[in-house]
Amino acid sequence: MNATNATNATAAIGRCTGRALRSAMAALLLACAGLGDAWASVPIVIIVGDGPGEGFNDPTPAAPVGGNAGTTLGEQRLIAFAYAANLWGSKLDSTVPIRILAAFDPLPCSANSGVLGSAGAWDVFSDFPGAPRPNTWYPAALANKLRGADLSAPSDPHIGATFNSRLGLAPDCLPGGGFYLGLDRNFGSGTDLVTVLLHEMAHGLGFQTFTDEANGQYYAGVPSIWDHYLLDNRLEHEWVELTPAQRAASAISNNGLSWNGPLVTAAVPSVLDPVSRLIVGGPAAGPAAREYPVGDASFGPPLANPPLTGQIMPVVDQPDGRGLACDPLAPLNALAVYGNVALVDRGDCTFVQKALNVQYAGAIAMIVVDNTPGPLTGLGGADPLITIPAVRVTQDDGNAIRAQLQRRSRTRSGVTASLGVDPQKLAGTDAERRILMYAPDPLQSGSSVSHYSTAAKPNQLMEPAINGDLTHDVAPPRDLTLPLLKDIGW
Repeated sequence: MNATNATNATAAIGRCTGRALRSAMAALLLACAGLGDAWASVPIVIIVGDGPGEGFNDPTPAAPVGGNAGTTLGEQRLIAFAYAANLWGSKLDSTVPIRILAAFDPLPCSANSGVLGSAGAWDVFSDFPGAPRPNTWYPAALANKLRGADLSAPSDPHIGATFNSRLGLAPDCLPGGGFYLGLDRNFGSGTDLVTVLLHEMAHGLGFQTFTDEANGQYYAGVPSIWDHYLLDNRLEHEWVELTPAQRAASAISNNGLSWNGPLVTAAVPSVLDPVSRLIVGGPAAGPAAREYPVGDASFGPPLANPPLTGQIMPVVDQPDGRGLACDPLAPLNALAVYGNVALVDRGDCTFVQKALNVQYAGAIAMIVVDNTPGPLTGLGGADPLITIPAVRVTQDDGNAIRAQLQRRSRTRSGVTASLGVDPQKLAGTDAERRILMYAPDPLQSGSSVSHYSTAAKPNQLMEPAINGDLTHDVAPPRDLTLPLLKDIGW
C-alpha cells in the first residue's frame, strides 16, 4: 500500500498471509501484553514479538503526544496499537478473543520509499462446523467467530503483523516522515500509526485473498471466501467461476475487477462522491480534446459543479521543456499561468509546494503530469494556505495535452480545461456502481486484488495508499472497510 504520496517518495504498507509471516516471526520472543478495554465487543490480545530493548520494548524516552500518555517510544507504540485494536474490537462481534502477534523490525526502505508494515491472517481454515460455505478458506479470526470456538493451537496467534522500526529514524528510511504516535490524527508531516494499524488489522481480519494473484491458483486447491465476492466486471463472473488464467488476467485488468458483496454495494452511494473529470477543449486542442480521468488532491478545494474553466498554460523550468514548479516562478512562467490553469510535472518537491508556487503566481488551478507510467493516483499532502484545486493525470495523458501547448504564445495556448465532476458516476466504481478493486498492470505483489481502487473518493482506508485525509473511521458514511468484512461473514 502506497503511503502518503506527497512527493516523489512513496511508502508501502504491505499485505502478506500468515504463511509468509511464520518464517519471519518464529524466532521472536513472545511476551503477552494483555491490553484490552471494556468498550471492545471482541477482546483483542496483543502479543509482543519484540525482544528486550526493541520495538514495543524500546526504552527511548518520549514526551506524551496527542492523547498518548506513554513516556517511552515502546510504550507509546503499544498504546497506539491497543487504541487501534479497541477501535476494531468495538465494531466486531465474536465470542473468541483475537490474538495479534506484532513486532517492530527493519523493513525495506530508502530515502524515497519504504514499507510501513505488513500483516495478514496467521492461519486459514475450511469445512469447520458452522462454516457458511464448504470447501472455502476463512482467515483464522473469522473462522473462530463463525465456529464459536478457537480453531487455532493455543500458542498460535490469529493475526501476524510487522511494522517498520526505522521509519523516519534513519537518513535512508523516509527521513522526516516517521510514525506519529498520537491518537488525535494531528500527524503533520509524519505518518499516522493508528491509521496504519487499522489498515493492517483489517487485512488480518480477512481483507485479503489467499489465491495467488500472479497465476490465479487457489491456495492448496481451495478458494478463499474473498474469491466468492471478487468479480471480473468484464465477464460478469466471480473468481470462483473463472479459470486460473482468467483470474490472473483479472488481477491486472485495471478497472475490470469489482467487489460484488451486497453490503458494500448498498453502502457505496452513501460513501463515495461523484467522479472528478477533466475535459480538454479549445481551438488548439486538436487530438487532445476529450475527457480525462484525474486523481484528486488531498489539499485545496475539491472539484465541483459548475466546473472551473480556464486556459492550460505549462510551467517550463527544465531544459527538456518540463516544469517542476519547485521554486517561485520566474517572470515568464508567472505571466503564463496568471489567471490560467498551470500544467506542471511531478518530481523533486512536494505537490503542496508546487501548488503554492503556481497559486502565488496567480494560477486558478493546477494539473500535475505523472513522471512515470502506471495507474492513476491522487495528490497527497496538506496545507490550509492552498486555495486552488489540483488534480493529477497519467504520464501519457499529460504528454498528450502538453503536445498541443508547444506552439503557444507567452500568454495564450488555445487549449482549455474544464475541471468538475460527473454526477452520473461515483468515483472508484464500475458501471453498476460496485466499488473497484486495485488491479494495476503490472501486478503489484502484496497490494493487487486485496485493496480497494485508488480512484475511490473520498480516499478509503483499504486503498493501497495511506492518504493524509483518512480518518479513524472504518464504516459508513466515511469508509467501506467494515461492510466488506461483514460481507465475508463478520
